[in-house]
Amino acid sequence: MRATVIHAPGDIRVEDVPEPTIIAPTDAIIRTVVTCVCGSDLWAYRGLEPVGQPHPMGHEYVGIVEEVGSDVTSVRPGQFVIGSFATSDNTCPNCLAGYQSNCVHREFMSTCQAEYIRIPNAQGTLVATDEHPADELLPSLLTLSDVMGTGWYAAKAAEVRPGSTAVVVGDGAVGLSGVIAAKELGAERIIAMSRHADRQKLALEFGATDLVTERGEEGVAHVRELTGGVGADSVLECVGTQESMRQALHSTRPGGNVGFVGVPHDVAIDGQELFFSHVGLRGGPAPVRAYLPDLIQRVFDGRINPGKVFDLTLPLEQVAEGYKAMDERRAIKTLLTP
Repeated sequence: MRATVIHAPGDIRVEDVPEPTIIAPTDAIIRTVVTCVCGSDLWAYRGLEPVGQPHPMGHEYVGIVEEVGSDVTSVRPGQFVIGSFATSDNTCPNCLAGYQSNCVHREFMSTCQAEYIRIPNAQGTLVATDEHPADELLPSLLTLSDVMGTGWYAAKAAEVRPGSTAVVVGDGAVGLSGVIAAKELGAERIIAMSRHADRQKLALEFGATDLVTERGEEGVAHVRELTGGVGADSVLECVGTQESMRQALHSTRPGGNVGFVGVPHDVAIDGQELFFSHVGLRGGPAPVRAYLPDLIQRVFDGRINPGKVFDLTLPLEQVAEGYKAMDERRAIKTLLTP
């Protein structure tokens, strides 16, 4: 089968690799319907994470079940399924507490930009839809595998409530999904921090009420100006850099909360400053599996359309162009068709 392999920073190739097989009785094999490039894939592409030996890429997927292991009864061959980027048995104490992305049997998906995928912990990871969805729903359903679920977790971790004010730091696919989540959770005011016209337009379409184009302390000052000098009730940090974290913490009012879902890179937090700020901080890999049934229904009902974050669609064979376009900010997110 054909699959994406990274060899070095900036070196993405599509190669012939062996098709996956059932290894454990808890596995399933799915035929990929659509997959994509994630903003977090760019860390390795840009050389900000070590590549090491050539290895497969991709952690977002929807597909058709081809085969299941003997312990898998929750899905069956022929069903259309969606799963999280972090697998889970959905029965361990962490899963039952709502943190499936910290399952004691967790495995992170990393081979999804391919024609077929092996899904570990399939029983607790995959969610089947009642019917095969129409093609126009595929992009939105694919976002639920990571970016929409991650944006949702950012909003939940930041404790977005009806009538509240939320700030979203980051205008990538996760940040834009966070705007959707904040609106769905009832935020009255949603301030999107973005410097890119195409992303600003989409943020407004998704429910943002205000735009802040400045970064750093200038951005913080603008947020405080918009919030009467106090700061926001909830801030969604969707980038993962020192600057974005500082911007998020300083944009939050005392007693407010930051939900951080950008994978941290060289982020350091001053404990004394955090202590005296009275700002709550929660984040981590999003427990996407916890939200899948609800988000799937919202997509089918037409309440949300996060698939609009895909502004470039390519065949898998052209995945290198998808990475390049996102790296150069010519695309927000690339959809891949195997």
